[in-house]
Amino acid sequence: MRIDDSASNASPESLLDVAALRADTPGAEEVVHFNNAGCGLLPAPVLAAMVDHLRLEAHLGGYEAAAARAAQVADFYAETAALINCAPRNIAFAGSATHAFSAALSAIPFAAGDVVLTTRNDFISNQIAFLSLARRFGVRVVHAPDLPEGGVDVPAMAALMRRHRPRLVAATHIPTNSGLVQPVTEIGRHCRELDLLYLVDACQSVGQYPVDVEEIGCDLLTATCRKFLRGPRGSGFLYVADRVLDAGYEPLFIDMHGARWTEPGRYEPVATAARFEDWEFPYSVVLGCAAAARYARRVGVDAVARRTPALAAGLRDGLAALPGVRVLDRGRRLGALVTFAVEGREAEPFKAALDARGVNSALSFRHFAQFDFGDKGVDWCLRLSPHYYNTEQEVDLVVAAVAELAAAPR
Repeated sequence: MRIDDSASNASPESLLDVAALRADTPGAEEVVHFNNAGCGLLPAPVLAAMVDHLRLEAHLGGYEAAAARAAQVADFYAETAALINCAPRNIAFAGSATHAFSAALSAIPFAAGDVVLTTRNDFISNQIAFLSLARRFGVRVVHAPDLPEGGVDVPAMAALMRRHRPRLVAATHIPTNSGLVQPVTEIGRHCRELDLLYLVDACQSVGQYPVDVEEIGCDLLTATCRKFLRGPRGSGFLYVADRVLDAGYEPLFIDMHGARWTEPGRYEPVATAARFEDWEFPYSVVLGCAAAARYARRVGVDAVARRTPALAAGLRDGLAALPGVRVLDRGRRLGALVTFAVEGREAEPFKAALDARGVNSALSFRHFAQFDFGDKGVDWCLRLSPHYYNTEQEVDLVVAAVAELAAAPR
């Protein structure tokens, strides 16, 4: 898959055999899939791993198939750990990134007056969870300000850390509502200096960029497998640092997989991040996630991190040149999520017209990102998110389709 990653001045397309990657992607010839921030197209090895296990379950039985594939199931932890630079014991499977995020929050013994310090661009479900904590426990939610050019103001956030000594600092690496890439490593340095618990949502960055939990300095990290990692839906994972495990953090609702019932009035959590898992697993999905992580590592995340944002940058430039189209992405660093508004158009009909042209996209609305969309003065935007298996020709095709739709009579 990888051709050459040694030349620092190599063009992004020269680092990957895009034709081979597309041949590995059954959907690549069916649609122009620019909705990887929603759900990436499955590569053939991921699909094969899942279908093969379902067949085994049909022939042997679910429990028996899981036992027969125990070594391959363990590969999920090894492959995911290698992807983000930790040990397998630090990884817990989850049904989604939101499931992982909720489990992590449930492990923190919040009390009235505790502060959660976050950003104005954190993911909608995370923001709602913080507000739920405020409603139920009297937690205070504090949002760090943004820079004028977009993205969190890290020195201002650090000052808020020193002032409030928050019970939790949380940041979304790449928000779902724009192309912004937040400086999570800079935030992490301040958290480590002040010994603050730090939770990172890496839902849109795992599989798009190298993610190194040691470099970030986070205590907890959540991600999905279905987006840029190109794994199956209904899957995600939680990273739990050794210092968090050693401190005794555990989810509020821990089950027989995560704990041992040692005597009638006592239980003990297991020593690893498995304490955050449930006993029942969708094993075909777990095996698909292992295959997705293995595939991403074989392709080469460094090469992906060059090509994917470069495709998005070309798309962003093409859209910005169109009359009536307003590109909304702001920040010092931008990833592969491209968001734009179209003057005088309604959200659903515009997306439906793109769908009819075989272009997959996604809509975002103000209630997904109250701060960001309020600042930008928009009620909706269309989100396009190419990935490394997409082509420059597809970028041109999508720009032309948007131009035609934006110019059509109203």
